[in-house]
Amino acid sequence: MTTHQTKYPFQDTTLELNDRVKDLVSRLTDDEKIESMLQYQPAVERLGIAAYKHGTEAAHGLAWLGEATSFPQPVGLACTWDTDLMKQIGSVIGDEARVFYKRNPAVNGLTLWAPTVDMERDPRWGRNEEAYGEDPELTAELTTALVKGIQGDHPKYYKAVATLKHFLGNNNEVDRGSGSSSIDPRNMREYYLKAFEKPFKQGGAQSMMTAYNSINGTPALLHPYVNEIVKGEWGMDGFIVSDAGDVMGIKNDHKYYDSHTPGTVESIQAGIDSITDDAELSKQALREGLEQGLLTMEDIDKALFNTFRVRFRLGEFDPEEGNPYAAIGEESMMTEKAKALSLRAAREQVVLLKNEKGILPLDKTKAGKVAVIGQLGGTVYRDWYAGTLPYRVTPLEAIRGKVGNDNVTFKDGDDRITLTSAASGKKLGLVRAAGSPEMVVKASGEAETFRVTDWGFGSYTLQAESNGKYLTTDEQSVTASANEVYGWFVKEVFHLLPQSDGHVGLTTWNGRIVTAANDGHDVLKVAEEWKDIDAAETFQQDVVTHGIDEAVAAAKEAETAIVFVGNNPLVNGKEEVDRPSLELAESQQRLVQAVYEANPNTVVVIVGSYPFTCNWVQENIPAVLYTSHAGQELGNAVADVLYGDYAPAGRLNMTWVQSADQLPDIRDYDIIQGGRTYQYFEGNVLYPFGHGLTYVPFKYSNLEVSPAQAGTEDHVTVRVDVTNTGSIASDEVVQLYVRAGKSRVKRPLKTLKGFRRLHIEAGATATVHFDLPVQELAIWDVTRDRYVVEEGIYSIMVAKSSSDVQLVADLQVDGETIPPRHLGITTRAENYDAYQGVELDECKEGGTAVRVIGEQGWIAFKEADFGNGATALEARVSSEQQGAVLEVRLDAPDGTIAGRVELAQGGAQQWSTVRAELSGAEGIQDVYLLLTSGIRICHFEMR
Repeated sequence: MTTHQTKYPFQDTTLELNDRVKDLVSRLTDDEKIESMLQYQPAVERLGIAAYKHGTEAAHGLAWLGEATSFPQPVGLACTWDTDLMKQIGSVIGDEARVFYKRNPAVNGLTLWAPTVDMERDPRWGRNEEAYGEDPELTAELTTALVKGIQGDHPKYYKAVATLKHFLGNNNEVDRGSGSSSIDPRNMREYYLKAFEKPFKQGGAQSMMTAYNSINGTPALLHPYVNEIVKGEWGMDGFIVSDAGDVMGIKNDHKYYDSHTPGTVESIQAGIDSITDDAELSKQALREGLEQGLLTMEDIDKALFNTFRVRFRLGEFDPEEGNPYAAIGEESMMTEKAKALSLRAAREQVVLLKNEKGILPLDKTKAGKVAVIGQLGGTVYRDWYAGTLPYRVTPLEAIRGKVGNDNVTFKDGDDRITLTSAASGKKLGLVRAAGSPEMVVKASGEAETFRVTDWGFGSYTLQAESNGKYLTTDEQSVTASANEVYGWFVKEVFHLLPQSDGHVGLTTWNGRIVTAANDGHDVLKVAEEWKDIDAAETFQQDVVTHGIDEAVAAAKEAETAIVFVGNNPLVNGKEEVDRPSLELAESQQRLVQAVYEANPNTVVVIVGSYPFTCNWVQENIPAVLYTSHAGQELGNAVADVLYGDYAPAGRLNMTWVQSADQLPDIRDYDIIQGGRTYQYFEGNVLYPFGHGLTYVPFKYSNLEVSPAQAGTEDHVTVRVDVTNTGSIASDEVVQLYVRAGKSRVKRPLKTLKGFRRLHIEAGATATVHFDLPVQELAIWDVTRDRYVVEEGIYSIMVAKSSSDVQLVADLQVDGETIPPRHLGITTRAENYDAYQGVELDECKEGGTAVRVIGEQGWIAFKEADFGNGATALEARVSSEQQGAVLEVRLDAPDGTIAGRVELAQGGAQQWSTVRAELSGAEGIQDVYLLLTSGIRICHFEMR
């Protein structure tokens, strides 16, 4: 730890913080400064500066450092709709981070990489489990509370520091390191940025991580929004960190430059303060940038000021006596209070999706025999960013605790199989590898029985019955040696490929063929490439035990069947892997159907990291619950809800659609035109955003909006009474939505503007108050580049979900009427009102360009006021094709041609100004700019 003395001004606690930080940075040598630009900041012993690491994963508890309190996945935490809970969870995470820091301060830093604030406009995203859903208000409020809990409430010191990630537009894993998210200004301001704004402005988050993807053609870590909006508009005074490998990814993945130096330099100038990347390459690029005059020591000093200022506020350079967080020690690790909080979180995030005829809660005093079915009922999985669980309670264990061991039968529903090499006729078995404790798989003739679990989309796991280990692979062989399905590369996943002769082929997680080597040893080998095998070997699969048959038999003998289905967090959807679709595994659907046919008194529990399409389940099963992979207390939470020891009140943080066919392309980031999320989707859904049932009815009454007429700078109070008309106490989540009346632009069907989770005793009434700033009703006006509250009548709705509105009142807002557009000034092309066949890209001259992505596209500018007329269009364009054409049309894409210009071939970023003479451009008309293939347009004006 740092020795506290007053040899240097930066050690003098009586000085202003910024002066101390500047003094410290000024005393570093140039080499020390360069070394300190990296994630692992080295010790500078001559100044008494200790080594420090930026970045400890803490998505739902401390990860990878050892045992720590675990909480539900963020997708589950979001279903609590409970800001008080989130702040308490953040406080526990901060406490335990302090304990790990005290154990090893050089490695276990206090700057935590959480929460994930990315907007989840597509449920197929592989990292869906890590974020808080599809709504920016819900995400912002929950993550703001988590940030406050992590960082603490001391006026001078932080307990730990929260890092918001990933800025910005990061909601697909397909080509995330090289792809670009096309986001226009309205989507950007009203949706993607909104989620990040409150955690900074109200939560005071001290760190942020940029995303791997580009935004409108510019790598996120080079995007001007980092400086202009995050550090500028929002006043963030902490530091920005790059994601792992992303600075070098400017060259390696984005191909943005042909060497590492310019990208590294520009990342620092664009706001990156700490580099998480290859240390030697990063330092070399920094030195080259300095030598070439592209980078200055002032640039580096500015970045180091930001990182060291945070370290100061963590108390590192001050005597421990004045810092209340410095005293946190082992007594704060995995406490009983933290354990209880984990259970509370796991309970609160359970969502009751359906409860026909009040089948739930079950009566444990009259339960009779219970069949727990599905392997998710007998295990607790952790995801990649989960920590080491100190213990884990499975649903099976908890249910047995409710009704007694003798009353519960468990069947996982999985088949047990043997595999026989078609080439040799020998069955696969386990043998001990020479000189190793591992059991390798060999065509030995002595059959091993494998439990095979189908996770859908062709992904299976195989578990050897004799030793309980999962089959896994290395570069050459297959062994039964894995304790769990886990890893960055999930090598426990296999693909069983049906063949025309009834056999199966076997391939690994990354598509390499598995074969019994014909070298006299018959040990299962992994081929280097497909071409290494003349004919892929196949295996005869014999079913020893049919899992569904066992499940059906158990269900028939039981009073109640509880079927657990869902996902493994490391299979099919994870970092770098988006889900192929939304369905439950086909085998799980068959299992549910067979059990229900055997016993209509069936309950389904979905344990998952994301929404599913489970239409048959909703249509037929009388009671359905949803829980995320909720950590150490998963089983207790589910059992408490099933048997009425806790009344569920979780609410969905995402819309569950009926089919993936209802979704646009996963790379389409326009939620307005694409009709995404509850705000803009007009189709039928399986479960709406905000949905969740309770065990008791609640009555809403006496809605008041005061004042009923307000100006743009006013605050409105929304008041409503909520009465528990049932016989037991329960939580209820009151949701406040707003819908605009007449507007210049397409507005959301409704938008969440507030929520409260509250506990109401049986028969009691609670009065809920919401403070609604009228500025919250603003939209981004692309005609004038600012937020505008439009004049008109707004519907104020209190609801149980986005589709279950209870009461509505009108609010008259004395706002603005957006005037007709004025295209006689420089107009950025990205500020269109509508478009087709284009996306947003970079303009190397500065700003954003519109690029045609097919043979032809157009952008529209509605209600343009030409006054007495415009005679010419001047546009800044580039063209990659000879003979490309820009046309000006009026009123429609196929309307009257007002002007036309043919462009000379140049290059993607070879910009020139072109001019087209106009006719008929007078009065107020809609303007369409038609662009043919190869054109980019940055800005224009009509004179």
